[in-house]
Amino acid sequence: MEIKLKEDERLDYLLAENLRIIQSPSVFSFSLDAVLLAKFAYVPIRAGKIVDLCAGNGAIPLFLSARTKAHITAVELQERLAEMANRSVEYNGLGMQIEVRQDNVVGIASKIGYEKYDTVTCNPPYFPAIDASEKNIREHVAIARHEIHLTLEQAVQSASELLKQGGKAAFVHRPGRLLDIVTAMRANRLEPKRIRFVYPKEGREANTLLIEGIKDGKPDLKVLPPLFVYGSDGEYTEEVRQLLYGEEQ
Repeated sequence: MEIKLKEDERLDYLLAENLRIIQSPSVFSFSLDAVLLAKFAYVPIRAGKIVDLCAGNGAIPLFLSARTKAHITAVELQERLAEMANRSVEYNGLGMQIEVRQDNVVGIASKIGYEKYDTVTCNPPYFPAIDASEKNIREHVAIARHEIHLTLEQAVQSASELLKQGGKAAFVHRPGRLLDIVTAMRANRLEPKRIRFVYPKEGREANTLLIEGIKDGKPDLKVLPPLFVYGSDGEYTEEVRQLLYGEEQ
């Protein structure tokens, strides 16, 4: 299938999944966080319904499509990013499995259904809202990274509203917001069950956390082994190479 790219776009490979994705260095490109979340989250293998909130250019739904046959709804506020995601979905022939909605995460359950979904994934904005004078020309990136239109608490609330009882919500965030995210999850009936910290390399502080909760689950948090991105040689560790490229460990 041919695809028409805009001047600032390129077509990149998702190597482990044998898929392609439209990216734009000047608008939005997914980061390692998206890969980590997509591989960390529980997903039903064959039947079920999944929602990805803050979908960006569709990386997480594309990654998830390689792990499950479940239907995936991708929700992205920004029109340009949603349009990029939709074209990537169509290019990969996944239009029957992935639906891209250009919509606000806040209140999304009132539009697509309360308590209907098995899994919700979310890579929310990490940083507090910034003053208008601090915004640079890359407004798409500013909205994706800063809580301009969506706070952490609102993201967690929307995830809970979408989930069935017993459904699972998985988030990626910064370790400095750990207490905030746990507090928000418990306030919205999401009991944290698994957490994993990601480190740039051994001897450094964690810079990413992955956390998954079950709606109305019982308290029993498991802290998983640490994930190191780079080894002492400055190259990706075997686990990260496996995630990115599908290489055998």
